[in-house]
Amino acid sequence: MFKLLNLLLLMCLYSYSGTTTILVSGIKGGNVTLSCGSEDREMVYIDLSRFKSILSCHNEECESENGRVFKEGSCDVVIKDLRFSDAGKYIMRVYYSNTQTELEPQTLEYQLCIHDEISVKKGEDLEMDVLWTSADKVVHWARRSTGQKEDWSRGHGVRRDRMTIRDNNLIINNFTATDAGTYEVLDSEGEILIMMTVTESRTGPVDELNYINDKTTTYFPPST
Repeated sequence: MFKLLNLLLLMCLYSYSGTTTILVSGIKGGNVTLSCGSEDREMVYIDLSRFKSILSCHNEECESENGRVFKEGSCDVVIKDLRFSDAGKYIMRVYYSNTQTELEPQTLEYQLCIHDEISVKKGEDLEMDVLWTSADKVVHWARRSTGQKEDWSRGHGVRRDRMTIRDNNLIINNFTATDAGTYEVLDSEGEILIMMTVTESRTGPVDELNYINDKTTTYFPPST
């Protein structure tokens, strides 16, 4: 499972072809650091924006539009408790003092990709909270498929049966095994914002969930 997660996060990183963008990825509910890479210089002012300013710091005094975003060290910025709505592009402007009276500016750009894994029972509804502002398309890589299928796009809406939209949720009704796989949310430039791995929950009588290997038995309790 951890190898799969690392592979998917690497896919987030290498999907973006820009030469000046710092690529970062994180797990939903975790933390991520946007590093300025200049800890040895004296920072005077820092501003992080995404659609609008979300963190401004003058020396050690900071004002944040979001309690989950804060400065760490000289000019690194940490985003806590990641949500799918956090995925996308960030611009950081840092001003350093130099040997003269003028400030020396630096602008950094980040692309944040977020990953999550969920398990769904057959027959239940799968709700994916992924249709945020930057989302332009959702594609599905089925477990046994060699190619992707477009499930939703901003211009055409849903692309298959049993799929509906409510608020920012893309909903698959009456989940089946064919709905499992990896769902990628892309922006208008085709870059990955979100990667969600969906598996089917193991259900059934207890004796069907016992795994016997030689003389070792692993018991999986029934789902509640």
